[in-house]
Amino acid sequence: MPTSPRRALIVIDVQNEYFTGNLPIEYPPVDISLPNILKAIETAQAAGVPVVVVQHDAPEGSPIFAKGSQSWQLHPAIAAIQPDHHINKPLADVFAGTDLAQWLSARDIDTLTVVGYMTHNCNASTIFHAAHEGFKVEFLSDATGALPYENAAGKASAEEIHRVFSTVFHSNFAAVVTTQHWLSAVHESRGLEPDNVYLSNLTARAAG
Repeated sequence: MPTSPRRALIVIDVQNEYFTGNLPIEYPPVDISLPNILKAIETAQAAGVPVVVVQHDAPEGSPIFAKGSQSWQLHPAIAAIQPDHHINKPLADVFAGTDLAQWLSARDIDTLTVVGYMTHNCNASTIFHAAHEGFKVEFLSDATGALPYENAAGKASAEEIHRVFSTVFHSNFAAVVTTQHWLSAVHESRGLEPDNVYLSNLTARAAG
């Protein structure tokens, strides 16, 4: 019989930069993602799931996340909570240059639930790292978000980026679910599973 997951909720970079700063999240919009992040935190705390709040630091003078600036500050709704652990990180990956791995190990955590921003950057790098370290990973698709890009390699909308990364996550690296689905799983002490590369590709080819 499968054991109940030992979860930690990783709340990544819910900072003013993504709301009123130079990197406005577009999809899903923050009026959807932020309430779902808060629901996930409330449910986690009620269920005894540790909550880790992560804050990205950039050097003073940076156009984004300049340490000490208003945009660098946590969103007021997140700043008001009392997390089990607070991490300041210098890079996209929450594991890089932080004590996250040791903190999780000391608590026998085996499953990470990722919410926050951005789907394709800090969330993605953290999900890939966690999966390669042997953690089960969950990604709440409506408690996260993306913004559009255009550069020498091409152009993609926020919706495209979020959808494609979510699809790739669920093909191998993380169980991608809605917040409501996750809340039910927490209440039932039930794990969540991703798809796999073979079946994800087979389904796409069968659909033509």
